[in-house]
Amino acid sequence: MSLHIGAKQGEIAERVLLPGDPLRAKYIAETFLEDAVCYTTIRGMYGYTGMYHGKRVSVQGTGMGIPSISIYVSELLQSYQAKRLIRVGTCGSMDEHLKLREMLIANGAATDSGVNMGRFGSVSYAPVPDFSLLMSAYTQGMAQNMPIHVGQVFTSDLFYDDHLKEKTDLLVSYGVLACDMESAELYTLAAKFHAQALTIMTVSDSLVTGENVPPKDRETTFHDMMLLALEII
Repeated sequence: MSLHIGAKQGEIAERVLLPGDPLRAKYIAETFLEDAVCYTTIRGMYGYTGMYHGKRVSVQGTGMGIPSISIYVSELLQSYQAKRLIRVGTCGSMDEHLKLREMLIANGAATDSGVNMGRFGSVSYAPVPDFSLLMSAYTQGMAQNMPIHVGQVFTSDLFYDDHLKEKTDLLVSYGVLACDMESAELYTLAAKFHAQALTIMTVSDSLVTGENVPPKDRETTFHDMMLLALEII
C-alpha cells in the first residue's frame, strides 16, 4: 500500500491509463470499463480497475504538473509493479497546423523543469516514449482516420509563465508542436523503472489562436484519445 494511492496489492493492473483530471479517470472507468471498481479516492484523485476486451486495465488520475504526476507514477511503478502506462491528457497547440480536438502523440518531451536538471546535472537527458506503443498508436489511429499528429511536446513547469511567448517562439522554430506539464516526467520515470510509456493528448487550447475547449468537454468528449489508448494498452 502506497502513501498517496493507498490501494492494496493486486487492486491495480499492470496496464494503466493516466488522465490528469481525476474526473476524466472516473468518466473513462464508468464509460469504457466493465466491472470497474474504485480502489482509491485519496485527495479526490480517483483510481479504478476494470476489464476492457477481456484484459485488466486501471485508470489513475495524476493531477497537474511534474510534481503531481511524479508521485503517482513513482508509486504505480514501485509499489504496484505497473508495466505499461499511457497518459491520456490535454495539451496547448503551439503550431498553427495543430487544431483544437486533434490528437498529438508525443515522440519526445523537451522541458524547462528543474527536476531532470537535479537528476542528471550537466547531462541534458532526452525523455522519449516506448517505440512499440508509439507505432501501435499511430498505426491504429491512422487506420481509423483519426486526426493524429506525432511530434515533440514542451513540458513546462509553469502554466502562467511570464516568458511563455519567448519560449514557445524558440521551441516552435525547432519543430515543437505543443506544450503540456507532465510528459517529460512520465517518460523519464518509465525509463528508470524499465516500463513502457506513451503520451497521447488532445488539443484543448491553442496558443496561436486563443481558442479553447470548455472544461466539461475536456472531461467527457475526447473519446478518440480514450479509445485509442485502451486499444493499444
